[in-house]
Amino acid sequence: MTTFDYDLFVIGGGSGGVRAARVAAQKGVRVGLAEEDRYGGTCVIRGCVPKKLMVFASEFAGVAEEARAYGWDFQAGSFDWPRFRTNLHAELDRLEGIYRNLLNSNGVETFDSRATLVDPHTVELADGTRKSAKHILLAMGGRPVKPDMPGADLAITSNDIFHLDTLPKSILIIGGGYIACEFACILNGLGVEVTQYYRGAQILRGFDDEARGLVSEEMQQDGIKLHLGTNILSLERETDGGNGIRVKATNGDAHVFEQVMFATGRAPNTEGMGLGALGVELGRGGQVVVDTYSQSAVPSIYAVGDVTDRLNLTPVAIREGMAFVETVFGGNPTAVDHDLVPTAIFTQPEIGTVGLSEEAAREIEPVEIYCTSFRPMRTAFAGNARRVLMKLVVSTATRKVLGCHIVAPGAGEMIQLAGVAIKMGATKEDFDRTVAVHPTMAEEIVTMKSPVRTA
Repeated sequence: MTTFDYDLFVIGGGSGGVRAARVAAQKGVRVGLAEEDRYGGTCVIRGCVPKKLMVFASEFAGVAEEARAYGWDFQAGSFDWPRFRTNLHAELDRLEGIYRNLLNSNGVETFDSRATLVDPHTVELADGTRKSAKHILLAMGGRPVKPDMPGADLAITSNDIFHLDTLPKSILIIGGGYIACEFACILNGLGVEVTQYYRGAQILRGFDDEARGLVSEEMQQDGIKLHLGTNILSLERETDGGNGIRVKATNGDAHVFEQVMFATGRAPNTEGMGLGALGVELGRGGQVVVDTYSQSAVPSIYAVGDVTDRLNLTPVAIREGMAFVETVFGGNPTAVDHDLVPTAIFTQPEIGTVGLSEEAAREIEPVEIYCTSFRPMRTAFAGNARRVLMKLVVSTATRKVLGCHIVAPGAGEMIQLAGVAIKMGATKEDFDRTVAVHPTMAEEIVTMKSPVRTA
C-alpha cells in the first residue's frame, strides 16, 4: 500500500483553496497547502475586499453637496490617498492573518512557496522539496493579462492600483468589463480625470442591455469620458521631458495620460505548472477542464475556483471547495449548482443581477418584461438627476421570474434577497402578493403590475 505525506495537498491559498483545506482538516484529513504570494488570494488581497473599500472611499465625494440640500453645512475636503492606502494595507494584513490562523488552528501544514506538479501524486516546492499526496487540489486562481502591443509594459493592471504611491491626475482605462467599469467609477470619485476606451458597442457585455445602458449613461453624467468602439494601437513614454504616456487609438486620436490601466481580461494561473505533461486537460484559455465534481482528466487531481474558469466569483469558489471535500472525503458526491447565482457590479450606481437577461431569456421562450426607472427620493430631494432601474423578466408560460436586474445604490444588497426568491422558483404573482416596504427603492420590485413589453 502506497504511503503519502498527505491525504490532500492544495496549491493556492485563496478563498477556494483555504476553505477546502480547512474543511478537509476538520474531518481528520492530513492536509498540506502551498501559496507563493499572500494568503487570501485575489478576493482578499487584490480584488473584492480592497476594491469595495475603495468604492466606499470614492462615494464620500458627493456627500458634502448632498448634505447641504438636507440642511447640513458640510464642506468637501481633499482626499488623502496615502492615509487611505496605509489603512487599506493594514486591513489586508489583518485579513491575511485570519486566513493563516484558520489554516494553522485546523492543523493544515502550510508552505510559503510556489508549487508545481511532478506526477499525479507529487508536488515540488520552489526549493526542490517534494511532497506526495493521495489527492491534489488546484486552486491557483487567475491573474490580469495585458495585450501584446507596443508599450504595453508602461501600463498597469488592477493588481497595481492598490500600491500606487500617488493617485494620477489622469488615467486611461482600457476595457469594458466589470473590473474596468468599477475602477473607472472609483477613480473618478476620488478626483482622477478618467477616460475609458472599450472596443465594443456597449460596456458590460453579457449583462442585461437596459441595465448596462443606464450604467453607461450615469458614468458619463458623472464625468467619465467613455469612448465606445475604441481600442488602442500603442503606448509610448513622452520624449519631450514629460512623464505621461502617449496613447494612439484606433479612432485616430492620440492623447497623453499620466497613467494607463489595462482591464482587458484575466487568465488562469496554469502556466509552468506541468499540468499538460501529466494529462490534465486544459481549455483554450489555459483553464483546467473539470467535470461536475471538479475532477480533472487525471483522477487524483481536482481544481476549483478561477483556475477552472467556470463562474469566477469568490462564493462560488468556496462552494466548489466544500463540494470537493464532501465528494472526496465525505463519501457524498456533491456537484455545485452554478445556476441562478446572484452577483453585483460595484459601479456607481451598482448593478445587482440574478438569472437571465431579457436578451438571453427571449432566445429561450416568450417572456414578459416588467421595468421601471425613476429618480430615488434621497438624491432627487438634493436635485440630483441620477436614475435607478428595477426590472423583472417573467416567463409567459410558467409565470416564473427568470431574471431580476437592479441598477441602484445598494443594488448588491437588494439582489441577495431577490436571489433567494428566484432560486426558489417564485412567480410574478408571488412577487405581487408581497406587500411593499414604503418608502424604499426596492418596493418597485413588487409593485410593477403591467408588463412594459413582451418578447
